[in-house]
Amino acid sequence: MTKIFTCLLTVVLLALASSLASAHDPSPLQDFCVADNNPNSAVFVNGKFCKDPKLTTVDDFIFMGLDVPRNTHNQLGSNVTLVNVDMFPGLNTLGIALARVDYALYGLNPPHIHPRATELLTVIEGTLLVGFVTSNPDNRLFTKVLNKGDIFVFPMGLIHFQFNIGETNAVAFSSLDSQNPGLITIANATFGSNPPINPYVLAKAFQLDKSVINYLQQKF
Repeated sequence: MTKIFTCLLTVVLLALASSLASAHDPSPLQDFCVADNNPNSAVFVNGKFCKDPKLTTVDDFIFMGLDVPRNTHNQLGSNVTLVNVDMFPGLNTLGIALARVDYALYGLNPPHIHPRATELLTVIEGTLLVGFVTSNPDNRLFTKVLNKGDIFVFPMGLIHFQFNIGETNAVAFSSLDSQNPGLITIANATFGSNPPINPYVLAKAFQLDKSVINYLQQKF
């Protein structure tokens, strides 16, 4: 009897572990669920209403325009065009998103995380210095220079970045394994929160003078 109970408990624990492992984007139970803003739609999946499958057309499964270069005239010299479920309703329940990233000379996609997705970056043009940092306590930096055609993976939830170190503009495409990967830019979240984090907290955390923290909070 004890052996049977132990086996049952093991199966239950494995099932729970399996469900938790895939909890960020559950597998769909139907062929597709094109997102619809109509609240009269009968089915609500992954935070979106589902369009009636009988009213779905091929246009629900196409997104155009990622061949057009984006404007990088900003402080960071980069521009991220994210194609997620909000822009492309056909992605709903499919667990994927895509981004085009344009980099000016010395353009930076600053340190950030995607709390719900692993990212696969493919360099289309140019040369990028990329990297990610592991979690505490090691905080190891994995970094590499990428050229056209190279692919790099950023594990889910880890701080990562891309920096154009080439002599021309650069372009990359990112694939993410969530229809809504989320984005937290480290500097913006830390120094530009609303309301601001108490400067004494940040001064102690970063071992900086409070005046420096006040300056950074004004910048963001």
